[in-house]
Amino acid sequence: MRRSNARTSSSADRNNIHDENNAMDNSKKLKFRPNQPLRSTNLFSRNQKQQSYTTRSNIIVIGFVTLAFVTSCYFFVNSGSSVGKLKPKRYRIVIDGGSTGSRIHVFEYSVSDRGPVFDFSGENSMRVSPGLSAFAEDPVRAGGSVVELLEFARKRIPRESWGETEVRLMATGGLRMLELSVQERVLEACRTVLRSSGFVFRNDWAEVISGSDEGVHAWVVANYALGTLGGDPRETTGIIELGGASAQVTFVSNEPMPPEFSRTVKFGNVSYSLYSHSLLEFGQNVAFDLVRRSKLAKVPNPESFGSKVVLDPCSPKGYKHNVITGNITPSSLIEKNEPLSILHASGNFSECRSASLTLLQKGKEECAYDQCYIGSTFIPKLQGKFLATENFFHTSKFFGLSPKTFLSELMVAGKQFCEEDWSKLKSKYPKFNNEDLHRYCFSSAYIVALLHDSLGIAFDDKRIGYANQVNNIPLDWALGAFIFQIMSELDVGQLHPPKSIITVDYSILSGLIFVVVLLFAAYYVSKWRKPNVKTIFDLEKGKYIVTRVGRHS
Repeated sequence: MRRSNARTSSSADRNNIHDENNAMDNSKKLKFRPNQPLRSTNLFSRNQKQQSYTTRSNIIVIGFVTLAFVTSCYFFVNSGSSVGKLKPKRYRIVIDGGSTGSRIHVFEYSVSDRGPVFDFSGENSMRVSPGLSAFAEDPVRAGGSVVELLEFARKRIPRESWGETEVRLMATGGLRMLELSVQERVLEACRTVLRSSGFVFRNDWAEVISGSDEGVHAWVVANYALGTLGGDPRETTGIIELGGASAQVTFVSNEPMPPEFSRTVKFGNVSYSLYSHSLLEFGQNVAFDLVRRSKLAKVPNPESFGSKVVLDPCSPKGYKHNVITGNITPSSLIEKNEPLSILHASGNFSECRSASLTLLQKGKEECAYDQCYIGSTFIPKLQGKFLATENFFHTSKFFGLSPKTFLSELMVAGKQFCEEDWSKLKSKYPKFNNEDLHRYCFSSAYIVALLHDSLGIAFDDKRIGYANQVNNIPLDWALGAFIFQIMSELDVGQLHPPKSIITVDYSILSGLIFVVVLLFAAYYVSKWRKPNVKTIFDLEKGKYIVTRVGRHS
């Protein structure tokens, strides 16, 4: 019985071993049979699907990181700029009461964490003629001319900003030539209008500014536009203005100066020692009247012209003069009690230059300094680069000369113009009125006499250029006065030239933030929708399969 059991057990064991061997053989056959080429294929299929998910995720992540980097750079650049966070736009009005006309300027600016940001784009100025000095006999009409200018400003400034917009009137050479009592009557007429303008105004904001102030303001705007204001004084550019009634010379000088010619201007941590002076009556229009009304132009044969005829070498031949009129100051070269004379245009550049130089040197014998370049006025030796503005520029532009033209080129062009017949000039320049056109003979000769013969600027000196704007900023002294006022009020420690100003475009910034948020959301949505899968080997099918499992399993 024991044997039977033993045999039975031995038989069962053999059967079990046989079955196990068969299973192992089957297993081996399942793994390696010829009709099972799918293992490697299934493995590739599994990796391809995983790669597609990985690639998609990588693209989203890379896009997100890139946009985050761009946004960070954007914030970094703007945080280091001179703008920062801008406050609402502000306005300021300056009225330039010039000798030939009054011009209103409406200036726009904003204030950031680091200082003011000026907006000089657009046409925000208007001019009316004549100048305030023309109303000396009827001051009330001076106020009327200001009314027209203020209407222009009201159209440029939002009504809700009127109550915080300051308006200032600064009169120059034209009023400076009048008696103080006359000046005050004209200014008071203007103040009456300005007080009821709706803008912020104080009585002392309507004044006749000194020639020195005018020169300093012109220097400020030029060096602001050039990006040199607030920097090394030796890198600044001087200004020579030629207005209608006066000429201004302003530049940094290291020479000792009498206090009446010295101005110290501070921007940030830099102080500038300036020479600044206004040459009253040496503006182009007044000088022209003084030259042609004087006896400087000698008549070679008085009998042929009559006793009351004076040659005018500063007008082209053939130009017909009227009897001389106008208000000329007693300090002019006109002989007292002389009857008015008829001018005869002789068109001679050399004689016009000589007559201009005689005017510029009048009173030189009274010079109390080591040297006087113009009359008895102290002017130190010119240092550094210069810009010649206003009528210097207009004359250069008329003759088609480049901004860096030599004085020798201007002399050639002026000589040719002066000696041309008037009728031919009228045909060549039909758009100019007679009074303006014929003055270019004088202006060319006067500029040569002023810059070369008086101030000693060489004919081939490249340090001086002619301009009326720099980097699209007008070289207008009124603009310089505005900059000076704002900088002083805000006590700005550092100035940034206009070319370096970066404004914050909030629309672009908003768009960037929106795109980043959208991509961020898309990334998480795609990750949430991505199935959780697991690869297993199916014994029944004899191949690897990919199956979906629970997200939390």
